[in-house]
Amino acid sequence: MTTFFQNLGGHSDAQVYAHEMSLAELAEPMGFDSVWSAEHHFDHYTMCPNVAQFLTWMAAKTRKVKLGSMVMVLPWHDPVRVAEEVSVLDHLSGGRVILGIGRGLGRIEFQNFRLAMNESRERFTEYAAALLGGLETGWIESDGTFYKQPRAGIRPRPIKSFRGRTYAASVSPQSLEIMCKLGVGLLIIAQKPWETTVKELGEYRARYREVNGTAPPKPLIASFVAVHEDENVARQMFENYIKGYSRSALEHYEFHNEGLADIKGYEYYGKLAQNIKKHGMDAFVNFLSELQVWGTPDQVYEKMLAHHKMAGTSGCMAAFSYGGMPHDMARANMKLFAEKVLPRLQAVPVDETVGEAAPLAIAAE
Repeated sequence: MTTFFQNLGGHSDAQVYAHEMSLAELAEPMGFDSVWSAEHHFDHYTMCPNVAQFLTWMAAKTRKVKLGSMVMVLPWHDPVRVAEEVSVLDHLSGGRVILGIGRGLGRIEFQNFRLAMNESRERFTEYAAALLGGLETGWIESDGTFYKQPRAGIRPRPIKSFRGRTYAASVSPQSLEIMCKLGVGLLIIAQKPWETTVKELGEYRARYREVNGTAPPKPLIASFVAVHEDENVARQMFENYIKGYSRSALEHYEFHNEGLADIKGYEYYGKLAQNIKKHGMDAFVNFLSELQVWGTPDQVYEKMLAHHKMAGTSGCMAAFSYGGMPHDMARANMKLFAEKVLPRLQAVPVDETVGEAAPLAIAAE
């Protein structure tokens, strides 16, 4: 399960934090395999500015669940500090970390960190190479254009390799090439038409094999989930809260801002903005919402199973509290999923051949 720390009104930030932490504490006793959170800053979209800090708290509250970042946005950090934080978290949790990294999209975040968005791809590439090298060897160094770091020891020393447990969010073909060269898996958050991502995920797999000589790690997919025994209630949850989340994503990321086309590395989003201008923001909100998962327990299971079969995923992350959903409803949403959907998904074998012929049409940032 993934905590989202979204506050779209009606609650204080303190109430949202207490609620989200209470849900996260339920993850292990309810049988979930991992707990995740995403890094965001400065507005109500997601109020988790330091994922490692939250996951350190979770490490002390749990014994078995893995702890995932969805994602840590590297251009906003000094890679030395990220390497140290990740290594400490891995020590404190007994090696339970799953590292998710990305380069960021929100203009509000780059502006308030006083960073140029048009440098994000190059910074991400240099930062990620230094970070992953440091976590692998125990020494971090870089002589790049944007990141110059004298050789320095990571202490405490990393306790085991992060190969096979590092994932990156990626959208553009250029970014996919970077992920292949870094040797990381894909963390997938649906944004594109399925047919587009079918093609792109296939290209990623082929290119990864060319670069690394092995098959890539199986992707992870994140979904916003609304489940209820009554299909009509689930449909209303979709209308009110999944669409509420989708609209908040549109606003936070400014998907409708055609000026993104003029920012190096974000040309794809300029084209997306043109499409939104043509069809309208409501149409995009509906499109993004339809990529999520809702319905009765059986319907939710079938949708998530279909995603797994198409993508060949090794796991899926579900968000249960988002879009202004009342806290008691979010708790019931998570509880019903844990009782009626989770055990069935956990029983599905991770077939090595799944997804190779028909990759899932999904995309990620």
